[in-house]
Amino acid sequence: MTLGRSRILGCRKRLWSPKSIFVNVAAPIETSVHSRNLRGWVKVASDLVKARLTLMVVLTTWMGFSLGSPESSDGMSCVHAIIGTSLLAAGASALNQWWESDLDARMRRTASRPIPAGILTPLTVLAFGVAISIVGLAWLVFAVNLLTAFLGALTLATYVFLYTPLKQTTELNTWVGAIPGALPPLMGWTAATGQLGAGGWSLFAILFFWQLPHFMAIAWLYRDEYAQAGFRMLSGRDPDGRRSASSAIRNTIALIFVSIVPFLQGISGRIYLSVALVLGGLFLIQSIRFALLLNVMSARRLFFASIFYLPIILAVLVMDRTKEVSSRSSLLRGSSTISVPRPGVFVFNRWLRLPGDGA
Repeated sequence: MTLGRSRILGCRKRLWSPKSIFVNVAAPIETSVHSRNLRGWVKVASDLVKARLTLMVVLTTWMGFSLGSPESSDGMSCVHAIIGTSLLAAGASALNQWWESDLDARMRRTASRPIPAGILTPLTVLAFGVAISIVGLAWLVFAVNLLTAFLGALTLATYVFLYTPLKQTTELNTWVGAIPGALPPLMGWTAATGQLGAGGWSLFAILFFWQLPHFMAIAWLYRDEYAQAGFRMLSGRDPDGRRSASSAIRNTIALIFVSIVPFLQGISGRIYLSVALVLGGLFLIQSIRFALLLNVMSARRLFFASIFYLPIILAVLVMDRTKEVSSRSSLLRGSSTISVPRPGVFVFNRWLRLPGDGA
């Protein structure tokens, strides 16, 4: 790390030396150094906010909004919901890394994150995480609605103050961590409809049960690193993978059942039902394969099956949305019985109600 910093400092000195200003030959070198520095900071920012995780939050929030909103809905409402939710996700990721910086340094897959790599100080990451979380929460309050902001605050609190410390104390942390991971599509739904409906909860259930076999595969593949860092994972007491594989099978079966709920609710059509059953069956085959072989290759295939499953089923779910959902969402928007409080209007007896779709 010291050598890397000295190289960077040396590049900066060459970049700003008088000779480099007046000698045209140095211009390409300056551009190259600047480009490398820029790419480096982009990577730092990407690692700090866990860009791939935040991207999944964006996509699932959009999916929830798209399924809950009428066809004539205001596109800016969706944009505001995505911005607020993304800011909260980025803030939660930064706060998680601040909390676990010592543990991240013990794992090869996380040792390059900004704090253990010495790129950013813990105080900087803490300040960034707190600031961006406050901005995201305020964005949801003032630009979306209080119900969505409440779910955002619940997501942040569960991820940072419950899931993060539980990773060092109990194997149940995986199930707890699946809760904040499943809330973004529900937040998209509430941003569109202003209520916690059965449709939104079915989206929550799909994301919840999808995460469990996905993370079982990851935790078993990196079981030694997790144990060395002090994380309490099911895979830590499961060297042969039998318990992890059994959990993956159970939760994949549960995922298949909850994935057909949108069809039963009339949210999606038969195309979605067919795709959900086929994809769920393929997912289950990989879970069973992992249980039978109990090796690294089968665990990797289970992981890639989960990556393959999620974007396809969500895309088909949105594309095969039934017209009845659009008309029902329009009624919800115009109904006098649905009131989503805006800043300064705390109508608790309305926005804490849990009515079903069309109620």
